Amino acid sequence: MNYGMIRVASASLKLKVANPSYNKEEIKKAIDKAVAEDVRILVTPELSLTGSTCGDLFFTKALQQSADAALDEIIEYTKDKNICVAVGAPYALRSALYNCVYLIQDGWVKEIIAKHYPDEKTQFSTIGDMDYYVEKYDCHISSNTVIDLGGGAVLGVEIGDDLLNAQPMSGMLASEGANIIINPIASVECVSRANYRKSVIKTQSVKCICAYVSAGASVYESTTNSVYSGATYIAENGKFFAEGERYSRESVMVIADVDYEKLNTLRRKSAGFAETDDFAITEGQPIENENNDLKYRKVDALPFIPDDENKRRERCQEIFSIQANALARRLDHIGSKGCVIGISGGLDSTLALLVSVEALKILGLPASDIIAVTMPGFGTTGRTYNNAIELMKALGVSINEISIKEACLQHFKDIGHNPDVTDVTYENAQARERTQILFDMANKYGSLVVGTGDLSELAMGWCTFSGDHMSMYGVNATIPKTLVRYLVDYVASVSDETTKDILIDILETPVSPELLPPDKDGNIAQKSEEKIGPYELLDFFIYNFVRFGYDKEKLIALATKAFEGKYDKATIEKWATPFFKRFFISQFKRSCSPDGVKVGSVSLSPRGDWTMPSDAFFDDFID
Repeated sequence: MNYGMIRVASASLKLKVANPSYNKEEIKKAIDKAVAEDVRILVTPELSLTGSTCGDLFFTKALQQSADAALDEIIEYTKDKNICVAVGAPYALRSALYNCVYLIQDGWVKEIIAKHYPDEKTQFSTIGDMDYYVEKYDCHISSNTVIDLGGGAVLGVEIGDDLLNAQPMSGMLASEGANIIINPIASVECVSRANYRKSVIKTQSVKCICAYVSAGASVYESTTNSVYSGATYIAENGKFFAEGERYSRESVMVIADVDYEKLNTLRRKSAGFAETDDFAITEGQPIENENNDLKYRKVDALPFIPDDENKRRERCQEIFSIQANALARRLDHIGSKGCVIGISGGLDSTLALLVSVEALKILGLPASDIIAVTMPGFGTTGRTYNNAIELMKALGVSINEISIKEACLQHFKDIGHNPDVTDVTYENAQARERTQILFDMANKYGSLVVGTGDLSELAMGWCTFSGDHMSMYGVNATIPKTLVRYLVDYVASVSDETTKDILIDILETPVSPELLPPDKDGNIAQKSEEKIGPYELLDFFIYNFVRFGYDKEKLIALATKAFEGKYDKATIEKWATPFFKRFFISQFKRSCSPDGVKVGSVSLSPRGDWTMPSDAFFDDFID
């Protein structure tokens, strides 16, 4: 059990230049430390066994023999340790000397990878596309081999500044199936070099949809002409999961659990990753990769929302702009005279109203062209009603109040329903009555009905079919409930004090469709999260299931890690099965959902983002 992850480590070592006898002991210490943490892949720097700054000493027999002897000892040392270790050392073959990485596992060399674009022209040769058999180690030496570690983890090796070439090896390795790229590197430091290198690693891990593990040569390399910093990074698809201290006077090791299952899923969704057979694939003995503690995996509890406050604000500003401009374009295209929108005093309708006001501002139209309608029903409380009225006043929209109580009572009489029976008929009749009012008013005034429903509600089917499920354009269609809250909070932060106070009270109001009567004190009795689960949990499930296809077991494990201290495993398990059931049985609502703007990587639009049969069975997804 490993949840589709493998633990990797990047190490920068305290070494002595041209002293393999000393350096092998430091490598062995790193192996011991990695094994103690159940690491499966350990990456050491470029030419870690000799040091990368030996210059013409690389040509000497004494250094080559010392390196060979030290390497043999390390190979023996890995026996029964269940780890693949990348060790850098030169390899002399006839008239050429190659800068190599030896991939060592369980007492044998899986493969020797030679640097494709050597920059040390006076010492090392380029191997190009050649492939040689090395009898001593019963393996091959080449620069274009990927290594199948088993279980879906595939390793590729990019050495040093090969990463900085116009056509880096990592791109070619990724196209051949490598989802974990390791980069033993000895790159000198100078002004801005570190930031540049880090940005390239981040970009390459996105382009290759891979985990990228970089281990840099330390300050103990020669400073005759330059200095090295020992930079260590582990990135995954554009996100850094580990970063070590630079310029350390001791060995440094960083560790992370990388999710190759996620990477493989993302690649399968991308047309650019159809593998070819241009590179050799080494299979051999797989890594025994049992490890399910997720100790070195940072899991975001709110995957739709950045942790950093500045980035979160920037994200909210961008999303709000996307929503408003999309609605403005639709209004302009159909020649609409304005918007019609139902205002409940809840979060979703509040965001939709704020977006509508901004859209009309973009078009140079007054907010009064928005026909805002509050429709009190049997479950409407004084708090939400007052907030709806006050918000409409503050924003300067046209205010309309139409009670649905009498219409619903007449409808109950027409269909023979007892209004004292507060079942699904009682609830849905109210939602459909409100929707009828909005559509008919849109026809009357030549306007467009703006939908208020969000992504979370659509995923869970927490909407009335042909009721609040329907509109002429859904501005919140790809906004999960957790993000709705942050967007409203963002708008509050840039609003006048009156509007801000109203928005803050709306943010503090429990989420509810308000279709059931209030309690005896006039407060909201019907709370959505008590019925379908905490929205932050649901949004976590939605993001990771839709984007990466994780199964129930992995979702529970990741959520347990992400919400540690807030929700225990039993609580998470309680809501996981209902999530899958509701997600599956609600597809028929998503199959005919109205147009809506896409703002992020997760969308349930049936027009290309999420295609799923409405009658698919959920049995195998909850077992």
